[in-house]
Amino acid sequence: MALPAPPPARLFAELLPAPTPTPTPAGRGDPPAPSGREVHVSGSAELSAGPDRARVSLRLGSRKGAAGAARSSVTRRLEYIAQSARQRGVPVCIIFSDFGKMQNVCNLLIEKLGTSVTISPPHFYHTPEAVDTLRRQVCVAAVGNTRRKAQEVCRLFGQSLGKPLLIREEETKEWGGHIDSHLSNSPDSLTLQERIQNATAYASCRVFAVFEIKGKENRRNKLL
Repeated sequence: MALPAPPPARLFAELLPAPTPTPTPAGRGDPPAPSGREVHVSGSAELSAGPDRARVSLRLGSRKGAAGAARSSVTRRLEYIAQSARQRGVPVCIIFSDFGKMQNVCNLLIEKLGTSVTISPPHFYHTPEAVDTLRRQVCVAAVGNTRRKAQEVCRLFGQSLGKPLLIREEETKEWGGHIDSHLSNSPDSLTLQERIQNATAYASCRVFAVFEIKGKENRRNKLL
């Protein structure tokens, strides 16, 4: 299942050019910079984000004594969970945000409960907050790339980049990734890293921007 549809293209900023300042008498200050000089550029960025959640389902059989040999408080807690699950006859779902801890817990369950427990392969997915963060990050990265491109163009002609007059998000694309309601059909033979890779989400963004050209680049700033 695809990720939730991104919002439509939005106008992020549009600043009207400042009014032309009143000329000052000769010898009093620098002459005003010429108006109407702009640089129009577009830029893009592509980012990826691995899943931030994993859901594991476990089902316990009715075999008695599977956890009867408990010798620690941890095992006694597991036995309590096992008895509750057996009484209800339903699988237990555990959601993890730390995948290392997920592996440790699954290994512990198998060690303590033996063949009476069946653990499904983990289902990796993205929370809505993680998807929104990826969208914001790729847009900000595209704007940054666009600004750097405009700076390089201005430097090529010995000019200095001014303030932005227009920044517009023109296109966004998203692919890959899983959401919580997505039912994974990945084969059981996949490794943990392969499952994470399959659930990785990707996003790209293209923006268009208009910047003011201030004038000749300051040689001191250029050296910095």
